[in-house]
Amino acid sequence: MISAFLAASSSLAFAAIELGAPFSDGAVLQRGMKVPVWGEVVPGPLVFMKPKIHVTPKKVKVEFAGQTKVVDVGLDGKWRVDLDPMEASSESRTMKVTEFNKGFLFDSTVDSVEVKDVLVGEVWFASGQSNMETPIWHDGNSRYRDGKGAMMTSMTKMPLVRFIKTPRVYGTSGRNKLKVEWKKFEPSNFVAPPHSAHWKLLSAVAWYYARELHIALGIPVGIIDSSIGGTNIDAWTPAEGYLDCDKSIAQTAQYKPLFGKEFANRPGRKIYGAQFQQPTALFNAMVRDYTPMAMRGFIWYQGCHNNRESHLYTAKMHALYKGWAKAFENPSLKLYFCQLAPWKHNWLSLCMAQTRFAAEEPNASLAVTSDIGNFDDIHPNDKETVAQRLVIHALKNDYGFDIPEVNSPVAKSFSVSNSVVKIEFENAKSWYVYNRDLSYDVPFEIAGKDGVWKKAEIAVCKGCEKDWKSMYLISHPELYITSAEVKEPVAVRYLGRDRTSGVLYNQSTLPLGPFEMKISDISSK
Repeated sequence: MISAFLAASSSLAFAAIELGAPFSDGAVLQRGMKVPVWGEVVPGPLVFMKPKIHVTPKKVKVEFAGQTKVVDVGLDGKWRVDLDPMEASSESRTMKVTEFNKGFLFDSTVDSVEVKDVLVGEVWFASGQSNMETPIWHDGNSRYRDGKGAMMTSMTKMPLVRFIKTPRVYGTSGRNKLKVEWKKFEPSNFVAPPHSAHWKLLSAVAWYYARELHIALGIPVGIIDSSIGGTNIDAWTPAEGYLDCDKSIAQTAQYKPLFGKEFANRPGRKIYGAQFQQPTALFNAMVRDYTPMAMRGFIWYQGCHNNRESHLYTAKMHALYKGWAKAFENPSLKLYFCQLAPWKHNWLSLCMAQTRFAAEEPNASLAVTSDIGNFDDIHPNDKETVAQRLVIHALKNDYGFDIPEVNSPVAKSFSVSNSVVKIEFENAKSWYVYNRDLSYDVPFEIAGKDGVWKKAEIAVCKGCEKDWKSMYLISHPELYITSAEVKEPVAVRYLGRDRTSGVLYNQSTLPLGPFEMKISDISSK
């Protein structure tokens, strides 16, 4: 009787289970890794009983896929278990979570929650600014949507592919608890009223990425979309990322975000312009509640908003990646990200910063988009190609596909002989030149000691006398560049002029991205 009374009293104090954000009907769990499952038990009507006072031991039991895990509830009401690694499964199964009191004579259930239709497969995250946020389709916006979105969504029904669209919130951790739901890839979930907010619809890049991954692997795929247009990288970087960061971004690392009246009265608040742009503000509100969810990695499309500080962007990308890897407790977390596409600006310096980061971080890879920009629209609407260039990295690096080359060419060195610049590359065995007008106009430039850039062209080299131009092929990895206006070249660049697109592809039809090299750069190595 005493045990029953104590159990009943405790159940009034702790009456309900709240699960972490990822755990709702239709969820996809990550295969092949330990899978954290977490939540908290919230107080019942006996508010006079302080949560820290435990009359009897409180425990939570999680049952799923033949596993049973039991853990004590913390003094703060929080709990977590780690499920053992599981194989991929398309079987619709139920996860049962039970809070119970450990009594002297018997255990008593306080609350029980079931999460239905749970699958096991591959889980990915998608984040960034407007080119990530651009929805797969929107009836009322003829510009801000994918070019093939209406057709693709109307013909796609993939019940094993699930997604979450995270609502727009910002702040400190726990300020706005995320309430989200998993939805299936089927036409009804991609339709919204013409005047509804575009940001409530799934990202086109995320949509294509998940679809391509499912087609290739044939197993369940889950993708979470947390993105907002016009946002900087700092807002998406967690505090963990700034620990021991490069000294060039020390000022960002020391920034303490404030909100409400505190932000309005803050001296120098115009540095970030808005509350949601402050360092950590979006990660804490739109990503933190998903941690430490098991997932393979995240895809990232951002950079325009940081264009004026391209000299800091490589360091900031390191902070972003390091912070996400720590927050998700995954030192092998993958990051596949997009290089900016040409617009009225060609983003040369920022694109080069993105290339440097990809070279420095073993778990990151870059998708070059130099050939699919729109000079008059910062949001090019071919998001399918973007996603495919991201997903080939995952297929080769994470899923063992035999793909000969997944990386775009990267310029490594150059030399000058008789006014001809020879450039050597990684990830290139041969080249293909393509212009829509079938010309051989290439956006190379050469500069002499006066620093003035002059238009250049591909030179015919020894061994290239055959009519390779008519075949659009260059059968060797190096390129020879020349300009009649520059007799003593000291620098070369590609896509340095605004409103120029990439036209050079390697043997795997992956485009060359923007770069600039100087004799001084080579001499210093």
